[in-house]
Amino acid sequence: MDKEKILNKKEGAGVKKIFLVLTFVFGFYALTWADTIYLKDGRQVQGLIKDQTDDTVELEICVGGIIGYKKSDIEKIEESSPEEAANLRKQWEKEKADSEKKQEKTKAQEEKGPKKVEFAIEAQGLILDAELNDLVKVSLMLDTGASLVVLKKSVADRLGIDLDGIKQEVDLSVADGRQVKAKYVVLNSVRVKDITAHNVEAAVMLDDVEGAKFQDGLLGMSFLKRFNFKVDQKDNKLIIEKPAE
Repeated sequence: MDKEKILNKKEGAGVKKIFLVLTFVFGFYALTWADTIYLKDGRQVQGLIKDQTDDTVELEICVGGIIGYKKSDIEKIEESSPEEAANLRKQWEKEKADSEKKQEKTKAQEEKGPKKVEFAIEAQGLILDAELNDLVKVSLMLDTGASLVVLKKSVADRLGIDLDGIKQEVDLSVADGRQVKAKYVVLNSVRVKDITAHNVEAAVMLDDVEGAKFQDGLLGMSFLKRFNFKVDQKDNKLIIEKPAE
């Protein structure tokens, strides 16, 4: 019999459809009708026919999951009705939505757990890596005595902050007790490891002040007060987590 006739053969209204039991993609299983490809090596593959050419058949086995087969490897194809195909697609979409919702819930639960952030111990204190405004990476000294996050002017320049246009100023005390002027700003975000705080108050020093012995700035309480945190001096880690809601 002609090969194309075999591939496109319909076996009538009473033909026995193949019942789809398991689809091992995204951990889903679906109990519904499907198109079935019978391969010459004895295997059966089920899904929905996505496309056919003279040489190949594309079978969708879940939303967005497609496998291609050579027609030379196929014995025959049994197709589902349009209604059955529509029902199967609805089932897939529901399963995918349920899976994504479950993954989001798991991710949210993981984010609530404590994060351990490694820090370096230098002469001036504990140094942590951070990222500001999802843009600039900095090294900040942990300072629970600073009410605000404090940044050097060079960091503000990297962030594109126009200090000349900012009128509000704050007074800062440096290590030797002197008071210096700084510009008050609000950072879009401050991220330490996987912990992020938004709309964080900060002060930008106008000049490199002698006595300000830190690399890029201070990680002060305007960030730290949002979280529960503990300094583990033994393992050189800051343990930080979002408080329970």
